[in-house]
Amino acid sequence: MRFPVAALQVLFVCTGNICRSPSAESVLRRGLEAAGLSEQILVDSAGTHAYHTGDSPSKMAQRSGAKRGYDLSGLRAREVTAEDFENFDVISAMDRGHVEFLRQLCPPARTQRIQLFLNHAPQPLQGQDVPDPYGGGAEDYERTLDLIEEGMKGLIEHLQSRL
Repeated sequence: MRFPVAALQVLFVCTGNICRSPSAESVLRRGLEAAGLSEQILVDSAGTHAYHTGDSPSKMAQRSGAKRGYDLSGLRAREVTAEDFENFDVISAMDRGHVEFLRQLCPPARTQRIQLFLNHAPQPLQGQDVPDPYGGGAEDYERTLDLIEEGMKGLIEHLQSRL
């Protein structure tokens, strides 16, 4: 898959690409629009596994996102590919298990691109996982969005510093 040329390209990764990573993709897209950076930074999301390839984000993720003004409806799940390690400058994993999975797939020269998403959040969230809400209730999806929004502030600052 080829992507348009952008100054930076960011990929969010979770397990099936139907809850956490598409939510993060939507949150970052809106943040970039607000900061006037949407033309400079390309955003995508993927899953470590092909469980839901081609599917829309979960209904619960879409509902929770819509309550906060995020539109996830046009997103479709896909699995991480070898090309992603070449195409994306920042590969932001939703939990430590995803970080390890990605490091095993990634060429050694590209592992510095992989990071734990909440490492951009303020303390005490740094180093923590964004819990998987899949199969949970509305409160689990709301908590996921709370954590994503909290970490996104720092990620946007980090991206701005790299432009």
